[in-house]
Amino acid sequence: MRICRFTTGEDPEFGLVDGEGKRIVSITGDPLYTKIELTGQTYNVDEVRLLAPVIPRSKIVAVQRNYVDHAQEMGGEVAEVPGMFFIPNTAVAGPDDPVVMPPITQEVSYEAELAVVIGRMCKDVRAEDAASVIFGYTVANDVTARDLQRSDGQWSRAKGMDTFCPLGPWIETELDISDLRVISRVDGEVRQDGSTADMVHGVGRLIEIASAAFTLLPGDVLLTGTPAGVGLVEPGQRVEVEVERIGAFSNPFVRAEP
Repeated sequence: MRICRFTTGEDPEFGLVDGEGKRIVSITGDPLYTKIELTGQTYNVDEVRLLAPVIPRSKIVAVQRNYVDHAQEMGGEVAEVPGMFFIPNTAVAGPDDPVVMPPITQEVSYEAELAVVIGRMCKDVRAEDAASVIFGYTVANDVTARDLQRSDGQWSRAKGMDTFCPLGPWIETELDISDLRVISRVDGEVRQDGSTADMVHGVGRLIEIASAAFTLLPGDVLLTGTPAGVGLVEPGQRVEVEVERIGAFSNPFVRAEP
């Protein structure tokens, strides 16, 4: 099942997307918290504006260096227990929303990632039980200010600025994530082309590690790391991110006025 969040110009709605990604059937309420019921209203996807499929009420948890090739290109190694950091929910943007590059950074980069949406409150989840707390999967661009990442020594500003975490195009609730292509394109040119099969720590293990430290809440999002091929973006360029069998979306990058 594919669940999207969209607007026709009025208040945001949720809907179910058909297998071809072309039609939406509107549903009542937020499916994270209420039973899915159809309203009977249908739309073409190209007639609506897709929004970020989830706005975490609590947090985004992101994982450092979960692909060996990316760790190597960044001059580091993969840890036995991966580092994690928070991204505020104010960083979330949706498909086609501009990613705003503020004056405080001159080196902004893209990172295509598989994102996991948590479905219920949970703590101390064992890896083998992780499927029971997952609502579904979506696609993320973990935008990063590389200069701030270097200067700060921790990643709150570098990863957490407004619009720096685009999510989309929808949530896929039934998916085998063991070997899915993870791709990014800049102005149509492929920059990353990896596979979730190359993640050092699988989704179950990541949920186990995260939930051992803090309670996960419905709507929390877990970013699972990015493959090699990251690079800088210039104002005016458009970055597309894609995870196989979920979908793709893109965002223009713009420079904010000082």
